[in-house]
Amino acid sequence: MSPANPGRRGAAQPTVFERDAPPASLVDAALAQTQDGCFWLEDVGDAVAYPVLDRAHTADLLVVGGGYTGLWTAVKAKLRNPAARVVLLEAQTVGWAASGRNGGFCDASLTHGEDNGRTRWPDEYDTLERLGQENLEALATAVDALGIDCELERTGSLDVAVEPHQVAWLEEGAGDVLDTEAVRAQVNSPTYLAGVWHRDSTAMVHPAKLAKELARVATGLGVEIFENSAAESLDAPGRSGPVLVRTPRGSVRADRVALATNVFPSLLARTRLMTVPVYDYALMTEPLSAAQLDAIEWRNRQGVGDMANQFHYYRLSADNRILFGGYDAVYHYGRKVRSAYEDRPKTYRTLAAHLLTTFPQLEGIRFTHRWAGAIDTSTQFCAFHGLAKSGRIAYSAGFTGLGVAATHFAADVMLDRLSGERTARTELEMVRKKPLPFPPEPAAAVGINLTRWALDRADHRAGERNAWLRALDAAGLGFDS
Repeated sequence: MSPANPGRRGAAQPTVFERDAPPASLVDAALAQTQDGCFWLEDVGDAVAYPVLDRAHTADLLVVGGGYTGLWTAVKAKLRNPAARVVLLEAQTVGWAASGRNGGFCDASLTHGEDNGRTRWPDEYDTLERLGQENLEALATAVDALGIDCELERTGSLDVAVEPHQVAWLEEGAGDVLDTEAVRAQVNSPTYLAGVWHRDSTAMVHPAKLAKELARVATGLGVEIFENSAAESLDAPGRSGPVLVRTPRGSVRADRVALATNVFPSLLARTRLMTVPVYDYALMTEPLSAAQLDAIEWRNRQGVGDMANQFHYYRLSADNRILFGGYDAVYHYGRKVRSAYEDRPKTYRTLAAHLLTTFPQLEGIRFTHRWAGAIDTSTQFCAFHGLAKSGRIAYSAGFTGLGVAATHFAADVMLDRLSGERTARTELEMVRKKPLPFPPEPAAAVGINLTRWALDRADHRAGERNAWLRALDAAGLGFDS
């Protein structure tokens, strides 16, 4: 059935990726030489190793977590007060988890998109939008001022409709809608029906380089970084005095602590049900030839995301590889983060097939890398923030896959609150209010997987949301992206 005749509303219809799926032999050939491993982390080739904490230490500020949230917090703490003693603990190596594995979309949104933001914080959304854009500009300025080599490009991003009902969604939103001819002039895919180019709200970065460079800048400012030093316990007796955090071989006694553990179990019991790890998967192609680039006409290098509930995101690397990720978002019973969950051949085959549907001109392209990472998902689908232990501990987590820029904002929130400052950031309802926790197992697994099934069902029914999704919407737990 053609896209122009999608069938009656409510009837299940195949998506474009099912209607125009490539032969299995093409998918097999494309994946034949793919290796397990994150391209970004391999591409960095970083030989820098930080020591293991093996003694008792003291600090004015202890940061737990060596991803973007923790690294920006450490850097900003030293920029605010160069004399401060700042220590950062990382359980494995700097940037090895989500910060080194993501797609590199540095989006201005602090609320995971306008619809989510306006639904949850309608009275302050305009302020949140402004602060988000200012935050992106400040991040770009910091990258330049600190000499951070992370391949930052101000390309913007394209939202593309690949099904007829998605065109209506684009028309309901903000921005000038590009018709079929105009959007395909930007990126030439036969799946595109319309699009919107958000020119100023997204930058693209090399994610692993951003993490590694932040660590370099942090140590240059005097931050002490310890790798392979997992924080195992936290003790903050009374209402004042230092906080003690222990690692397997040492400890840090600090006046203030910033927790930036994101997808991993929090040291604070009160926040352990606030996030769940949802696995996201990605493929990276070999570098495209000049002829292949001409065939897809991707001259402005925008990041691209389609409008489906189970959406794809993709972009070009500096050497013109295509990163293609998304679609499947997989939760495993028990909230565990395990390397074994990265091995999912079915998902990699799906992604490979969907790229070949998106760009049939690239028949014969090979994928070089496949990998996955866990997203720290919250029930409000964007970061939450908090204080604990009489203001001695701050935390931010729950970025839900849109944290490259939002972590920069979160670092300022945590430092403002730890210092007792009242700022435009700390007074936000979004910052002061906590999301609902996820339920314990088995309810978490049942609810999350039922939601995933329902979103897929909606994609096959012209976006129509079933009773389960409507109930989540009514409870303030719904999301459609």
